[in-house]
Amino acid sequence: MNLNTEAAKNNTYDAIVVGTGISGGWAAMELTKNNLKTLVLERGRMVKHPEYPTATKDPWQLPYAGQATREDLKQQPKQARTGYTVRQDIKHWFVNDLENPYTEVKRFDWMRGYHVGGRSIMWGRQSYRLGAMDFEANAKDGIAVDWPIRYEDLAPWYDKVEKWIGVSGSKDGIEHLPDGHFLPPMELNCVELDLKGKVKDKFGRPVTIGRTAHATAKLDHSPQRGTCQFRNLCSRGCPYGGYFSSVSSTLPEAEKTGNMTLRPNSIVYELIYDEKKGKATGVKVLDAETGEQTEFYAKVIFLCASTFGSTFIMMNSISNRFPNGFGNDSGELGHNIMDHHLSVGAGASVEGFEDQYYFGRRANGFYIPRYRNMGGDKRDYLRGFGYQGGASRQGWTSLVSELSLGAQLKETVSKPGQWSIGMGGFGEILPYHENKVTLNKELKDKYGLPTLTFDADLRENEYKMRKDMANDAAEMLEAAGYKNVHTFDNKIGVGLGIHEMGTARMGKDPKTSVLNKWNQVHACKNVFVTDGSAMTSSACQNPSLTYMALTARAVDYAVKELNRQNL
Repeated sequence: MNLNTEAAKNNTYDAIVVGTGISGGWAAMELTKNNLKTLVLERGRMVKHPEYPTATKDPWQLPYAGQATREDLKQQPKQARTGYTVRQDIKHWFVNDLENPYTEVKRFDWMRGYHVGGRSIMWGRQSYRLGAMDFEANAKDGIAVDWPIRYEDLAPWYDKVEKWIGVSGSKDGIEHLPDGHFLPPMELNCVELDLKGKVKDKFGRPVTIGRTAHATAKLDHSPQRGTCQFRNLCSRGCPYGGYFSSVSSTLPEAEKTGNMTLRPNSIVYELIYDEKKGKATGVKVLDAETGEQTEFYAKVIFLCASTFGSTFIMMNSISNRFPNGFGNDSGELGHNIMDHHLSVGAGASVEGFEDQYYFGRRANGFYIPRYRNMGGDKRDYLRGFGYQGGASRQGWTSLVSELSLGAQLKETVSKPGQWSIGMGGFGEILPYHENKVTLNKELKDKYGLPTLTFDADLRENEYKMRKDMANDAAEMLEAAGYKNVHTFDNKIGVGLGIHEMGTARMGKDPKTSVLNKWNQVHACKNVFVTDGSAMTSSACQNPSLTYMALTARAVDYAVKELNRQNL
């Protein structure tokens, strides 16, 4: 008995954070800075900044000319079909599909990275606030449930997050895309500036430089982070700390406090619920290397394991109180999957700028904020979309099959090729109850744990929107006078936006939502969920900035409630 008591004592902390990505890093930093002894659990391997294996390799240093081998494709078949991830320079950041299987009723692209830092190492870094319009949209349209918060509730937390992570961007004065605290913006190139002027003149729509979590100036509070080197090799991991990730920023800050215990290779598979106390007392952990099972205990638990990671843990946590999954009194756990639909837009070639070029490899592009279903504009679908795009010139690779030799070849190689421009839409997916994920107890993963089955698809609203996403892009490029304008619309499944959201949504009513306005589980006040699963609607902006702001806000509330002994 004494041994058990001693073991429990050694495994007891003030707080537990599950996951080390965008949200988990913020939870860890904020909890430890508030002097809470915090256990941070990561299911994957250890990664420390600046140890990224391919970050400084030249193309000729990568095996197989950087291309995937047959063995790679065999190990990552679902990810290989996306064309995103199975390359020699980044394949190590993405999971082995055979060891971590999932099933899909309709195609679902689930892109995962199991390691310390999670997808904060590979994220796209575009950082936009949701506006007042986005938090009111469900109520206004009579769709799903109303957000339990408004823009004013989150604005100070957006402020805090932007100042910390370093967001490069320009203040544009666009009401529905609120300005924030920005580092110097990156520059639009000459063709993009041309597009900006013409789109403004002919359509009254703004074209701005993307707002991105890159340090374009020194961040005094993060001396370990350097500034962006404009290498555009971000998905390999940045040894300079030029962009924000939890491994280069929030986790080192948490470590500095002396209050963090970081434990990699620790798969949280269940929450421990005490029926008498009406609280969660801890988590059950499977060691990914040894298979050993351990329990850890804490007063407060933050689930930041990614949308489907956190939802898996909750669905797999069955008790007398929660027979259908932890906190699932509403029956909404696992439902309302959202993402952004993309792979639709237009491209063109551009003449007349042959005497101009650009410097560096800008890890960013232009952004056209949403303009549909706003003001007097009314479409035959709800919500809208934004565009991300860029203009560039063809380089020496256009000459791979060049037949000239000697001086003639040298002269040809020294001249850049043709300018081209393209833009792709990011459209809002509505929170449909029918878009869901369920626990599959028949198919087990490498560790003997249940897996997930996805049943989600685009619906009529998104397909109507996609017509505008392609046609509007072409219309703008044609109005700018560009040549060979062509549209594209590639059929995709949900998931490829890698912005999965909504499976444990926030709401005002415990009967229709899983979390309250503080990201607390309605039915269990000492468990908070602050990753994408908390989202009530998706808007069309990249969502990671919102996850971080929600996390910082939830920790502030949790600490105050702990101090009042309400948790």
